[in-house]
Amino acid sequence: MKLTCEREKLLGAFQMVASVVPSRSPKAVLQNVKLEAGQDRATLVATDLELGIQVELQGVELELPGAVLLPTTRFSMILRESPDEKLHLSSAGNRIRVWGQQSEFFLPSENPDEYPELPEFEGQPWHQIAARTFREMIRRTVFATDPESTRYALGGVLIEVGDNCVTAVATDGRRLALQSGPAKLAETPPAEGNTIIPTRTMQLLERALADNDGDIQLVLRENDVQVKTQRALVESRLVEGRFPKWRDVFPRTEPRMTVELVVGPFLSAVRQSAIVTSEQHRGVDFTFAEGKVVLVAEGAEYGEARVEMPVAYEGESVQVTLDPRYLIDFLRVLEPEKTFTLAVRTPESPVVCDTDDGYRYLLMPLTRT
Repeated sequence: MKLTCEREKLLGAFQMVASVVPSRSPKAVLQNVKLEAGQDRATLVATDLELGIQVELQGVELELPGAVLLPTTRFSMILRESPDEKLHLSSAGNRIRVWGQQSEFFLPSENPDEYPELPEFEGQPWHQIAARTFREMIRRTVFATDPESTRYALGGVLIEVGDNCVTAVATDGRRLALQSGPAKLAETPPAEGNTIIPTRTMQLLERALADNDGDIQLVLRENDVQVKTQRALVESRLVEGRFPKWRDVFPRTEPRMTVELVVGPFLSAVRQSAIVTSEQHRGVDFTFAEGKVVLVAEGAEYGEARVEMPVAYEGESVQVTLDPRYLIDFLRVLEPEKTFTLAVRTPESPVVCDTDDGYRYLLMPLTRT
C-alpha cells in the first residue's frame, strides 16, 4: 500500500477511531487501527469487539491499494508532532514507512489479515434522523447515565421509536433527561425489548456527527445497533438488562408553581451559589417569591452564599432544595438565551424543567437535615 494524505484530516479521523482502541486486550492486534485503501476510498477501522467504528478518510491520494495496521500510540504521536501539511505512507511486509518533508519514521506492523472484520451496513429496515437532531439528543441526555448501576441498566441511553418520532431517555436514579425529535421510521418496528445504547457508544457518536452531516440511518436490532453517517459507520452491542419505567416518575398532579427562566442568568446564579457547597453539604435552597428567586447555600467548611435574581413570578413563596451540580448539567447543554419552564409541586416531589423543543429534565430534591 502507498498513499499520501493531508495530515490534519488524517489526525482528526485517527483520533476519533483511536478512542475505541482498548488500552489492554488479550488480543494484541486490537491495539492497532486498521487502514484500508481501495480504488474508491480509504477507511480507518477500530474495534474492541463490543464497539466498532469505520471512518472514511478525506484528502487521500492513493498510489497503491492495500491494508495496514497502524500502532495506535506511536502513529498518533507522529500525526500530532509532524509540522508537514501532507504525509506519505507505505507498507511492505511487517514494516510501515511514514515520511514528510522534514522527518521520516519506520514502524513495525502486524498482519492486517488477523484484524477482525467489522460487519457491513446490512441495509435492514432503518430509521432516518437528521444528524443535528440526533447529536442534540445525545448531548442532552448522555450526561445523566449511570454506568455503575447494578439494579437497572442505566449505563446507556434508552432509545424508543414512535409515530414519526424518536425519544432518548437517560437516568441515574437522581435525575432523568428526555429528548424527543422527529424521524422517518422504518416500516418494520425494532425488535421487542429495551434498546439501550451504551454511554461510551453515544459519546463516540456525538464526536462522529456534525450538524451538516445531513441524515443518519439507525438500525436497531435485538442485541446491537448500527448507525451510519455520511462518513462513518458505528456498530455497538446494546446494554443488557431492564430500564426503569421512566414515565411513572413524572408527577401526575398540577404544579404548585411554574416559572419561566432564561438559561444564561439562571446558570450564573446556580454556579455562584454552588461555590460554598461540598460533598457533605451539597444542597442549595431555591426560594421563589414575588418577582425573584433567592439561592442560599451554607456549610461549616466553606462558608455561606446568598444569590438573588429577578424572575417573572407572581404567587406564594415556594422553596425547594436541589443539588446544584445536577441543575448545572441541565443548563449547560442549552443555549444561554434559551428559556425553559421550571415546575415545582411540593418540596419533596420532583422538579420538572421543560423547553419548547421536546426536552424534559426531572430532578429529585434533597432533604434538608
